[in-house]
Amino acid sequence: MKPGAAGRNRGFTLVEMMVVISIMLILLAVAMPIYSRSVVRKREESLRQNLETMNKVIVQYTLDKKKAPKSLEDLKQAHYLKEIPEDITGRNDTWVTDEDESTMVPEQTETGVSGVHSGSNQTAIDGTAYSSW
Repeated sequence: MKPGAAGRNRGFTLVEMMVVISIMLILLAVAMPIYSRSVVRKREESLRQNLETMNKVIVQYTLDKKKAPKSLEDLKQAHYLKEIPEDITGRNDTWVTDEDESTMVPEQTETGVSGVHSGSNQTAIDGTAYSSW
């Protein structure tokens, strides 16, 4: 064996390293949009669940107490919600409540919050505004 031949086979050449790094960057470029879209989808799914839960709780509170809540804080104080969930904005103080003068049941004594929507001005993946959900 030649003494120089063993030394050349120990490492990778610069071209081999560049090819491997290029392949990794291409794979990363393909994966990042898919990952970020799945994160947005999960946040939207969480928003839909939060809206559904809060709207059900508003109805339940109204039926139980014979009066509508005046704010989302009433739901928390009455232990219908452990905490007011975060909006898609990442804050829990951006919810927009619907005030309604109608009553759900004949025995209802006070009107108040009848529903809740997101306070975000952004649009969802499907093109609808979060505030319209």
